[in-house]
Amino acid sequence: MFCKKTIIAASAALLFATHAFASENTEELAKKLNNPISNLISVPFQYDYDQGVGPNKGSRNLLNIQPVAPIDFSDDAIIISRTIIPLESERNVTPGSGIQSAVGDITQSFWYSPKKKTANGYVWGVGPVLTIPTGTSLSSKSWGAGPTAIVLKQQGPWTYGGLFNHVWDYAGRSNRNHTSLTLLQPFVSYTWPTATSVAMNTESTYDWRENQWSVPVNLMVNQVLKLGGQIIQVGTGVRYWAVSDDNHGPTGWGLRMNLTFLFPSK
Repeated sequence: MFCKKTIIAASAALLFATHAFASENTEELAKKLNNPISNLISVPFQYDYDQGVGPNKGSRNLLNIQPVAPIDFSDDAIIISRTIIPLESERNVTPGSGIQSAVGDITQSFWYSPKKKTANGYVWGVGPVLTIPTGTSLSSKSWGAGPTAIVLKQQGPWTYGGLFNHVWDYAGRSNRNHTSLTLLQPFVSYTWPTATSVAMNTESTYDWRENQWSVPVNLMVNQVLKLGGQIIQVGTGVRYWAVSDDNHGPTGWGLRMNLTFLFPSK
C-alpha cells in the first residue's frame, strides 16, 4: 500500500514553498510539460487513489512511472517516446481478495511530430501504441497494439488539445479476454508567470466489447520549482468518476498527485 498521508504532506510542503523558485525559465518549462509531445526529457510519477472499485467496492492505489524522451528523427521532425509502467495495489476489490500488489501491463507510445507548428499554430503527432503484458496477477495477459494521435495549441498562457488511441489485442493466452479499447483525452491548462498551472482533463475509455464508458475527470494544480540543482514539478488535485464501469468501478471522488523530474537541454 502506498502511504497517502506521507505523499499529501510532502506535496503540500513543496507547493507552499514554490514562489521563491519561480522564474521565466520555469514558466516555459511548465508550458512544455502541458504539451505531451514537447521536446523535453521528463520522468513523471503519477499517483491515483480511487474507491468503489470492483464488485466488492474496494480501493485502488496506482503509481504510474512515465518516462518521456524526444528522439531526433530529422531536421524537421522528432519522435516522442512515452512509457507508462503501472504499479498497482488493490484492496478488497472482490470478495475475499484481500490486498493484491503487482506491476500492471506496460503501455508504450511513439509519436512522430514535426518541429514546426502548422500555419494555425497547432502541434500534432501520430504513431503506434503498444501494450506489453507483465504476466502478473493484475495483467491482462494480452499483447495489444493500435494507432495514437495528439493535437494541441499553445496560445499565451493557455494550452488545449486532445489525445487519442485505440488498442486491440493480437496475442497472448488462448483463453484471454479480448480487447478493443478507445482512449479519448481532451485537456486544457492555464499557466501563470510563477510557473503555476491549473490543468483539467478527462481520460475517457470506451470498451467496444462491453459497450461501456469509463470517464474520470481530473483537476490539478501543478508547480515547477528547483530543489538544489534539480528542476521538478509537483502537483495535487482531485478526480471524479462521471461515468464508471458497472462491474469494475471506480466510483465517486478520488485523488491525483504527481512528481515530475525534468531534464531540460543545456
